[in-house]
Amino acid sequence: MSDQIPDHIDKPHLRPIQPIPLQKDGKQFVALRDPSMLQDQTMVVPVQALPILQQFHGERTLEQLAGQFKTQPAQLMELARGLDKLGLLWGPTFEKLEADRWEELKTSGAFPARAASSLGSDEDACRSAIDEFFAQTEDPELEEQALAIVAPHLDYERGWPNYAAAYYALRNLDPPDRVVILGTNHFGLGDGVVLSEFGFDSPLGRCPADDAVVTALVERLGRPLIVDQLDHLPEHSIELHVPWIQYCWGDVPIVAALIPDPLSSMIADDDGRVTHDQFVGALGEALDGAGGRTFFIASSDLSHVGPQFGEPRPVDEQRRIDVERHDREMMSKYLTGDPEEFLGAMRWNKNPTRWCSIGNMAALLSLVRPEAVELIDYRQAFDEKGMALVSSAAMTLV
Repeated sequence: MSDQIPDHIDKPHLRPIQPIPLQKDGKQFVALRDPSMLQDQTMVVPVQALPILQQFHGERTLEQLAGQFKTQPAQLMELARGLDKLGLLWGPTFEKLEADRWEELKTSGAFPARAASSLGSDEDACRSAIDEFFAQTEDPELEEQALAIVAPHLDYERGWPNYAAAYYALRNLDPPDRVVILGTNHFGLGDGVVLSEFGFDSPLGRCPADDAVVTALVERLGRPLIVDQLDHLPEHSIELHVPWIQYCWGDVPIVAALIPDPLSSMIADDDGRVTHDQFVGALGEALDGAGGRTFFIASSDLSHVGPQFGEPRPVDEQRRIDVERHDREMMSKYLTGDPEEFLGAMRWNKNPTRWCSIGNMAALLSLVRPEAVELIDYRQAFDEKGMALVSSAAMTLV
């Protein structure tokens, strides 16, 4: 068989995928979603196929796998070809899809609006939605001018109260020369800092990249900083803030970077990626060189608990109380404004509720060095069945 089909299919190596459970006619299936979103199609397989897919790591042939699982090689070849057609196997099909997305991005000059379009299909609809959110939000009555905010990257339906709380006071500020948005890399390949050389589109327009700052960063830190920037294509943590920025300040230039958790080990310490500390130091110098006024945003959700995130028991009232107690304890460390105290607390308790944005939150403190951090609002979003709870907060650095 290996002489008749390409090697990348005969020895299939599955790329990272996002399995989505499905049920139809009482039977269990799994949709295999490409988290890189090189294309929007998904492949649906019976749940029984998962143990086979776990063995698709590029080392064994289809005949060998067929013998292991006591099935027909032709059935596995059909499975492998289906995966390859969608670019879910490492190999030339994936490489072609990736190259096509690169060309589209270079031609466009910006990442397309995806998650942000849930606010509305055009500018008027988006502005009306934000108007309505602000109309339901109390003025935080800040005594000092905001230098930065911490705000969610939760979907707008669940997270809008904290988006609105964080952005409320920014409407009356003069536009800055640039906005630095620090996000979280949920699905991408890069395990270091991933900078974007491109802008971001939303239904309100386009925020271009701040070319001067981006160029200075790439000159300082090199190709590892941008090699995985297609990770921004499926990532929502940067994009969801763009309409709010545009509502307040128009199409201001941005510096967008996905920040890893400094408490988690990288795949290898081989200078092939940019660390949290390297980026923070280089960005500070680049901003000093660029001059002008910079506003900073940490796009940050907090706890992620419940069966959806691998926990065995549904989220009940006591679990919500415990999560809030833990969140407020960790936020109290953050409100000191000391990144080392915050990271030390997270390192000590080993992040039991899976805060997903420790890296960008700590980086924000290091970059801004605020006189004070104020908690404006805290929320928990959870479903009635107790499958998932995600907490978030609105904070202002002054």
